[in-house]
Amino acid sequence: MVGLYLDPPERALVLCVDEKSQIQALNRSQPVLPMMPGVPERVTCDYVRAGTTTLFAALDVASGKVIGSLHRRHRAVEFRKFLIKLDKQVPAHLDVHLICDNYATHKTEAIRRWLVAHPRFHLHFTPTGSSWLNLVERWFAELTSKRIRRGVHRSVQALEKDIRVWITAWNEEPRPFVWTKTADEILDALASYCRRINDSGH
Repeated sequence: MVGLYLDPPERALVLCVDEKSQIQALNRSQPVLPMMPGVPERVTCDYVRAGTTTLFAALDVASGKVIGSLHRRHRAVEFRKFLIKLDKQVPAHLDVHLICDNYATHKTEAIRRWLVAHPRFHLHFTPTGSSWLNLVERWFAELTSKRIRRGVHRSVQALEKDIRVWITAWNEEPRPFVWTKTADEILDALASYCRRINDSGH
C-alpha cells in the first residue's frame, strides 16, 4: 500500500477514502462573543444537538482534490453509492486505487459484487491501528479544525451545506499532503519505540 504513495501506477488515480461519521450539528446555547483587543473569544460550553451526518470523502493523492458525499447513515449501502459517484467522476480510462481502512462496511458481499462488476477499482486496506497511513484522515483534521469545530449549525441541513461549501473552496486551491519523513525514518522511529517498550520491564 505504501508503494502507491511512493510510486503510483501509470494511467491510474490513487484515492484515500474514508467516512467521517456522526458529525454533529451543534447550536451553541448562547452566541459566540468575538475576540476583541485584550479579550479572548468567549464560547459557551453547552450546546443543543440538532442531529448528525456522515461524510464520505476521497482525497486524490496527486492533486489534493476531494470528492465528497454526505449521507445520514454509513452502511455498506451508502458506501456503494459513494463508489458509484467515484465511478462517474473519475475518467473511464483510468484505474482507481482506493486506500481505505478495514471497516466492515468496505468488505460486505454487496461491495465485493460491485467491485467484481467494476474491475478498474482496486481496494488496498491499511493495517489495523494504522489509520494515520490514510491521508484523508489528515484532510478530515483540516475540516474539523477549520470548519466544523468552530461552526454553529441549527440543523443538519445547515451543517451539510457548510461542509459542501468548504469542499468546493478547498478544491479551488487544492493542496496535496506530502510526507515529511522517509519510510526509513519512520521505520527507525518505530523500531526505537519497540525497543523502549521491550526494555520497560512490563
